[in-house]
Amino acid sequence: MGLAQTEIAHFNTQGYLVKEGLLERDELRPLIAALGEIVADGAHRLHREGKLSDLYEASGFETRLARVYEESEEAGQEIMKMIMGRGGGGFSGEEMLGLLRNDNLVDCVNDLVGPDIVGASAYRIRPKIPEYTRTEVPWHQDSGYFLPHCDRYLIVTCWIPLVDTTVENGCLYVIPRAHENGVFKHYTGGHGGYLEIPADELPGRDPVPLQMKLGDVLFMTNLTPHASFVNRSDIVRWSVDLRYQSMDAPNNAEEDPESYTPERDPVTMACYPSEADFVIRDSSHPEREVRTPDAFKELRDRFHEAKPYNPGRGWTRLKDRK
Repeated sequence: MGLAQTEIAHFNTQGYLVKEGLLERDELRPLIAALGEIVADGAHRLHREGKLSDLYEASGFETRLARVYEESEEAGQEIMKMIMGRGGGGFSGEEMLGLLRNDNLVDCVNDLVGPDIVGASAYRIRPKIPEYTRTEVPWHQDSGYFLPHCDRYLIVTCWIPLVDTTVENGCLYVIPRAHENGVFKHYTGGHGGYLEIPADELPGRDPVPLQMKLGDVLFMTNLTPHASFVNRSDIVRWSVDLRYQSMDAPNNAEEDPESYTPERDPVTMACYPSEADFVIRDSSHPEREVRTPDAFKELRDRFHEAKPYNPGRGWTRLKDRK
């Protein structure tokens, strides 16, 4: 499918683009089913352990986890850990790899970063629970989490809702054209433990709420400030965000995670060394592409077990801001 020239121009000037109807519902169903199965498995285990009074089987994908949280926040948090894993990207099933390698999605990324594409290490699964403030994500740029030598590279975030998103249920907000201002100062210890750019340090432009349908995809630069707020609906606002970059950008594809140590020069490191990068497309050496679920899981597990050194950016704590 790819992107039209007008869409590429919008992405470059505004810092984001919503491509409506890029993905068919059938293409998203495997991941939705896999995440629903994790919730079901968690509910059954907690019910057997006497931590839940009900399995909530009558509830569907959009509401079952919300019902668990209504009964017991502790039980909900246990299931959330099963979904999120380490850092929010722990699930490495074949359904996730299938979405990462989706041809229509990657064709659009190709039009932004070129034909040789690396799947960036930090992808995330985000269930936003109704009225649960800890799932708010404050204003930030993805580059706030990446090492500073990567600021000059484009790392594309593809934000994909797994339900229709609205202002009421916590859709994403972006600040148009703010990517032109480089990396803003971030602070640690922000809301929910995230990095945060305080609102008074952002440019004085009106944020844009992006209400999207299942099948729409948001493409966003790593310098685009974005946030999402409290879910005021009665459903879980499920989404995933995937990241892609050119092979020319720093990455750890095919590197040994044990080589990431405090003695290593940070400018030689991947943009986010804590997690594994992987080749999505290589026009010269397609054999380097990660295509099988087993190879994908082994790669991510290896980085998870090694826990590579990440020097971070040394941001100041929010409470120490002057």
